[in-house]
Amino acid sequence: MPYCTQCGNAARPEDLYCKFCGARQAGSGQAGSGQAKTGAGSGAGDRQGQTPRPPRSGASPFAGAAGAGRYSDLLDRITPRTAAILCYLPTVGWMPSVTVVASGRYKNNHILRFHAFQGLYLFACWLADKWVVRPLILALPDHSIRLDSVIEAVLFCTWIFMMVKAARDEAYVLPIVGELAQRAASE
Repeated sequence: MPYCTQCGNAARPEDLYCKFCGARQAGSGQAGSGQAKTGAGSGAGDRQGQTPRPPRSGASPFAGAAGAGRYSDLLDRITPRTAAILCYLPTVGWMPSVTVVASGRYKNNHILRFHAFQGLYLFACWLADKWVVRPLILALPDHSIRLDSVIEAVLFCTWIFMMVKAARDEAYVLPIVGELAQRAASE
């Protein structure tokens, strides 16, 4: 199987560009020299005419598992600023937040861990609104005041506000939720 001339990942013979690094492949539809890679991202100088690369940092927790290279490549390509922004995606930001908290790569990045925990706590507030407040409001005989919709709108605006703050590399501490996130991130 041919390999990319730039990053060394496996490529199909008909690929003009590497799907991992985007480098143009040598020849017309040829995906590289066809030499096997020695070690997963080991940086060995087995590719002709190229300097050896240093080993990748942040090894995958799934080392040895099928597809482990894709997991580590994904985390290597995400900057801490992008990861902080992703932690505040409305209703789905818990997934990047859990990834940041569980990843050893971001263990020493206090600000990113703060954003991850604060995003998780905002998601917990959204769940409480959906699963607790909304059923209680709907159980009332006169539910003309939709408190759950107001809470949901406030949470949505807070998520957007925090995405902007994270994009500017600011660690804005929200009341109550932010204080809990600071404590959790420092542990």
